[in-house]
Amino acid sequence: MARILGYIAASLDGFIVDAKGSLDWLFKYDGMDLGEHDYRTFIKSIRTVAMGRATYDWLAAQEAPWAYADQRCIVVTSRPIEDPKGPLETRSDIGALITELRGLDDGDVWMLGGGRLQMAFMERGALDELEIYVMPEILGGGTPLFPATGYQASPKLVSAKPMSKGCVRLHYRF
Repeated sequence: MARILGYIAASLDGFIVDAKGSLDWLFKYDGMDLGEHDYRTFIKSIRTVAMGRATYDWLAAQEAPWAYADQRCIVVTSRPIEDPKGPLETRSDIGALITELRGLDDGDVWMLGGGRLQMAFMERGALDELEIYVMPEILGGGTPLFPATGYQASPKLVSAKPMSKGCVRLHYRF
């Protein structure tokens, strides 16, 4: 059975995108030494990437080549995607998608992007682990790590580790 994982960065005040809709605040940490927790190591263990439509639209608008050609990529959306940037599948029913992902046995699943889809999975008891990289930035507003839905949980802290440039890695298990 595949593990469904979250791996995301947030500002110290809990935002993933600034008030202007930009990730520039995060890009200045590109190349940061995360050792065994580095994204390039993490992505090698991922067989399937699942993301919401807003994340897909943002990625598709970037000039960079499609980064997930080596993974199966699923976009959760109710709208068709015209001329997709990379090979992908779409799903609109989150419950059915969770059942499908739980049936996989060929590698882990990464919930890529914003907290809305991760929250939808958490609300359904379908997120197994979550890595949050808290960056030493205060943005003062923007898109929160997780939307306020009323959902409550007490995941188990597996580890908390200071990283380079003032980043802290928090690893939780549900």
